[in-house]
Amino acid sequence: MVINRWLNSVASAGKNLLRRSTRERNSMASLCSELYSNKGEALGIALADEVVNAYATLDSEEKKTFFNVLLRDYSPDPELINRCAEAYRSALTPETYRALAQAVESPRQTLFRRINMAPTGTRTVIDMREDLLQHLSEHPELRLVDDDLQHLLTSWFNPGFLQLRTMDWDSPAAVLEKLIEYEAVHEMQGWDDLRRRLDAKDRRCFGFFHPALPDEPLIFVEVALVPAVSSSVQTILAPHEGLVAQERISTAIFYSISNCQPGLRGISFGNFLIKQVVMRLKEDMPQLTEFATLSPIPGFRKWLNSVLANDQQPLLSAEDASLLTALDTPRWLEDTALQARLKPLLMRLCARYLLREKRGTAPLDPVARFHLGNGASVARLNWLGDTSAKGLQQSAGLLVNYAYDLEEVEEHHEAFLNRGEIACASAVKKLLGS
Repeated sequence: MVINRWLNSVASAGKNLLRRSTRERNSMASLCSELYSNKGEALGIALADEVVNAYATLDSEEKKTFFNVLLRDYSPDPELINRCAEAYRSALTPETYRALAQAVESPRQTLFRRINMAPTGTRTVIDMREDLLQHLSEHPELRLVDDDLQHLLTSWFNPGFLQLRTMDWDSPAAVLEKLIEYEAVHEMQGWDDLRRRLDAKDRRCFGFFHPALPDEPLIFVEVALVPAVSSSVQTILAPHEGLVAQERISTAIFYSISNCQPGLRGISFGNFLIKQVVMRLKEDMPQLTEFATLSPIPGFRKWLNSVLANDQQPLLSAEDASLLTALDTPRWLEDTALQARLKPLLMRLCARYLLREKRGTAPLDPVARFHLGNGASVARLNWLGDTSAKGLQQSAGLLVNYAYDLEEVEEHHEAFLNRGEIACASAVKKLLGS
């Protein structure tokens, strides 16, 4: 990348200045202090590069110490904020407003922006947030540091800056390796499996990239092009011989969506990815009429276990509760009579979980929140749609199709966000019973 080459050139010039400097730079705290106070461009980039290199050598405890330095030494000054607030209250002028805004902004944001000047600064800031997230449960006071990181990364990774790219077998090896590494829904079984997912005429893969991370997908989606809405992921993932005639392909199935950067957690651009991919596919294949996911239901078994543990009535009768204990044994997948008894019960409970169980006003299931928030509808539940060990553990093998109807997606999106309404096919509603 041209920008990275320029940054490396300037950083090299700045390092010559550093070698002539006698100031100490033997700790992250002193390096950051020098970087924060420096005004020069070349020296600033060189210092940022030193901070990046120093951070890479820290262990977990040293990183926690560094995050506490950020909290202690780079927080806004409360007294200055109070004085500026009083001045603004007394005189509502642009000048007093600007002074208040500057007082409220955390010095950490300035430091992070300067770290970002390094050739690999963006990668390092993302890594910092990934490391910080691991400490928040035990050290909630560090959420103030996370607030600043999330604020900046949300701006830097605005969807307007992202590039939608098609990935195929001819993509750079560095990108292909990342697809295998980051696949989070249906693990890839090596290069042959990856090739089947990328090189077939009825498969597509799209990802969002950022200019600062040209070989690092931020999120990617795998698509199967099929004659009808799919109900089994094993069928999609299995090696298949022969191609479906192009004129028979009418449906695009999004069967795997993977976020690749833990440090960007909570920064949503997946909704933009889905909608852009739909439009790209529609342009390339005008005969496509249906767009749907084949999605996991990752929280279903966890919720079901909580229902069993709390003996919730009238969701479960004693007979139902006894029957559900079979899910903890491998025999139920081999016993067709047992399956016949389990199916209506699990389908009813899963419909209840997706449509009625909420966290606040949003669905309890994270994948449901994502797709319904995008304007999708719950189209169908699929019995034994994923019989892998992971699928059985997460959702007793059930999968769900979320449908993206191009004519209704915006209406569903508004109804979901403003009124908490979940768009749902009548067949799924019927599973609820009374």
